[in-house]
Amino acid sequence: MANEKDNTNEKQEMEATEAQQAEAQAAEQQEATEPTPEERIAQLEEELAKEKKEYLFLMAEFDNFRKRTLKEKMEIMKNGAEKAMSDILPVIDDFERALQAMNEQADVESLRQGVEIIYNKFVKYLKGNGVEAIDSDKVDFDTELHEAVANFPTPDEELKGKVIDTVQKGYKINDKVLRHAKVVVGQ
Repeated sequence: MANEKDNTNEKQEMEATEAQQAEAQAAEQQEATEPTPEERIAQLEEELAKEKKEYLFLMAEFDNFRKRTLKEKMEIMKNGAEKAMSDILPVIDDFERALQAMNEQADVESLRQGVEIIYNKFVKYLKGNGVEAIDSDKVDFDTELHEAVANFPTPDEELKGKVIDTVQKGYKINDKVLRHAKVVVGQ
């Protein structure tokens, strides 16, 4: 039995020695794979340089994007005005013909009809571009749409606070006030 105990103790001692050797080898391997502080600093500096380079690239790309969109916006505005002006040229042509006809004709009725046709053509052009007149006849005074140029006493209670006369028409473009209507308000 003593012999068996010695064998068991020897086995345990051998196993303990092997475990210690395995731990020592694992520690050596870990030390071998773990970089030194200098190596770690060099590695971090490389990563920082890489991140800085990417950041500068992104900043340059964003600056180029900003400049490109600004240029495109200017082009759109320029071309938008160009389109609006080219569409208005036929109305100018009609006015020139009307002025020429005024010098050559004495018939006032035909001149009136010609000017009315030009007016209707121009109003149609404005509506096609989203511009419409603000209705201000006998409606409640609204500071969002109207500008009061005068108050006028009215005997009729129903007209108090309402527009009783329009001095100058107002216009909206796509539901935004382009010019307020100048009106006389009942008091």
